[in-house]
Order: sequence, then C-alpha cells, then structure tokens
Amino acid sequence: MQEYGKEYPTRAEYMRRLGVFAANLVRAAEHQAMDPTAIHGVTQFSDLSEEEFETMFMGVKGGAAPLSSNGKEAPELDVDGLPERFDWRERGAVTEVKMQGKCGSCWAFSTTGAIEGANFIATGKLLNLSEQQLVDCDHSCDAKERRACDDGCSGGLMTNAYKYLIEAGGIQDEDSYPYTGERGECKFRPDKVAVKVVNFTSIPINENQIAAYLVHRGPLAVGINAVFMQTYIGGVSCPLICGKKWLNHGILLVGYGDRGYSVLRLGYKPYWIIKNSWGPRWGEHGYYRLCRGHGMCGMNTMVSAVVTQTS
Repeated sequence: MQEYGKEYPTRAEYMRRLGVFAANLVRAAEHQAMDPTAIHGVTQFSDLSEEEFETMFMGVKGGAAPLSSNGKEAPELDVDGLPERFDWRERGAVTEVKMQGKCGSCWAFSTTGAIEGANFIATGKLLNLSEQQLVDCDHSCDAKERRACDDGCSGGLMTNAYKYLIEAGGIQDEDSYPYTGERGECKFRPDKVAVKVVNFTSIPINENQIAAYLVHRGPLAVGINAVFMQTYIGGVSCPLICGKKWLNHGILLVGYGDRGYSVLRLGYKPYWIIKNSWGPRWGEHGYYRLCRGHGMCGMNTMVSAVVTQTS
C-alpha cells in the first residue's frame, strides 16, 4: 500500500484486498517456479484478482489466435545478415512508456506505438499519438470475427484500429486529443490529423520473419497471452507452459537481444523487448523481456506492421 499509494475506503474492503494480495503472493511463487528465468513478486497489481486485472488492464478482443487481419499477408523478407541485437529505442523511434489506467485499451496503445514508429522511420519525427481517439471513435469490427469489434475500454484489435484510421483519414496527436482513460464522445477533428495510415500487413508467424520486419519496418503491434505479466518484475520470461491459443493483451515489439541470463536452462537465451502500457513502474521500467524462438505465449500469432503516409 505504501509503495504504490493504495488506499481502501472501508475496513471490509481492506480485508478483502489483503486476501486477494495473499492469493497473489501464492500465484507469484507459482509463476516463479514455472518461469525461473524471470523475477516474479509484488507489483502494483497485487491487490487485484485475476479477473479484475484482465478486465482493467488487458483488452485484446477475439481471444483465439489467429484472427483475420483484413490487411495483406506480408511477403517473406530475407533474414540473412540481421543484427544479433536490435533496439528501436536507441534509434529514437519509441515514445515514453504510457499508462492505460483501468481501461481495457491496450489495443489502442499497441496501435499508436506501431504508427509512432512507422511515422518516425518515414519522416524522422517522433510524435505522441492519441489513444483516446481510438477509445472514443473507433467501432470497427473484424471481417471474419464479427463479434471482435473495437469497443473503447472494453477491448479491441489493432488491425481493426488501422482499418478505422484509414477510413477516418488519420490520427490526431496526444496534445490535441489527450488520454483520459475513460470512454467519451468522439471529438475527432479531421483538420487536426497528425499522421495518416495508408496500409497494414499481418506478419508471418515465423519469428525470424518477425525479427526481419521489426528491423526493416519498425516496431510491431503484437497480441499476447499475458498470464505471467501480472506478477512480473524483471528478467527474461520463458515460462515452461504458456497457452498460445488465447491472446488477451496488446503490446509493442521494439527490439530483441541475444543474451538474456537464464538460470535453469543453462547458458543464455535470446529474447524479445516488449513495450507495455502499464506505466514505467511496472516490469523493467515499463518493459517486458520474453524469450525468443518458441512462439512463447502466442506472441508470433497476431503480429502486424503499419504503413504511414510520408508527405
């Protein structure tokens, strides 16, 4: 409570939260046993039940992977000569870690992150783009999965969001349409558009292809099963078992490394560098490292890149 400024209105609520916290300590210990190359423990979410946490801090719709994209399937790239390690943060293509708050809008943050990166590569300018526009205005549905519609704080899909932005004429920046963390009425102004989206593609599930697209096209929007993330503190997460079929969280792939320390599995593990939207106090200053090459937690099944207009 002291660490994260938590307060509870009644004694009964305090006792209830204490019970949830105790259960989450057990869960963190279980996660530690299942994921020994990472560090699991107390986070700012330790007083939330698994169900509450999923409702408030996740929000990828459709669940079962993979969904249709409505974008083109990306052609395969040459993977020879890729660098051993790569990080778009070092090249200036990634904005600061943001906080979605108690709103299932991770899909909107994943979308803006990919567009921010693509726009930086195209123009050399790093703009903070508006998640709130997507939360308020985007109601696009997936062509094949009609129930998977973008619905503000109740979840959405990154590919739906690209489709909406192509039709709407673009996305405003954060300053002209700031984030509130709540669904409001749509205040989109076409005259305030900062970046126009012209196309998007779904990346093949091969992780070498994902690495090639990351290096050549910029940060990628990714869906993931976030079951191990509520208790994550640091290290390279490489769970012994992590379901690949049920994706519930949208994140941004910004880089990869070749030598993440591994205790149990001997030697060093390559890993992905993932930008999250739970603020800089979560994980490794807001980032998550996930082991590479195993399709871990389904991270290779819902990956997309976006193309922005240069002029």
